[in-house]
Amino acid sequence: MSILLLSSCAETPEKFFDITILNTNVINDFASPDLARHIDDEAKEYPNIPSSKKKGDEATTTVKNKILYLEQSLEKVKKLSASGDEQTEIKALSVALYEMTIPVYKNEYLAYAKLCDQKGSQESKDAIIKDIDQKYAAAFEQKYTALMEKGKAYASENNIQVNWGR
Repeated sequence: MSILLLSSCAETPEKFFDITILNTNVINDFASPDLARHIDDEAKEYPNIPSSKKKGDEATTTVKNKILYLEQSLEKVKKLSASGDEQTEIKALSVALYEMTIPVYKNEYLAYAKLCDQKGSQESKDAIIKDIDQKYAAAFEQKYTALMEKGKAYASENNIQVNWGR
């Protein structure tokens, strides 16, 4: 005699929120001067501070690690089972946000990081960052804001305590 056990694959509201909304906080600085500065700082060396000596790939490594994290986060979102219209919409918004940003990290931000590591000209670095801002900032802000608005409503409806901070 065999017994078939059925279990629900649906995540708790808290887990769904964490994966679809909270994890996007790692990209809230996308297309911003803060992100460009952070990447550039990874490659900076300071005279008279031997510990600041770089190997030459720190900025590139930082961006590559972020890409890996974003790809893993996207896969987690895609694997979620959404129940109801609200979760379905939140999941779709989260997927769209990752799918928009990951290619920019793989292309523009990786090129920027390589320039930073190679001590490329500020003019060249500024051109990449300006291009990112012009091409992607408005669309990112729209998608991010839409996700956060849905997230705030979802958190409130499900009594999830969140410090929104931004």
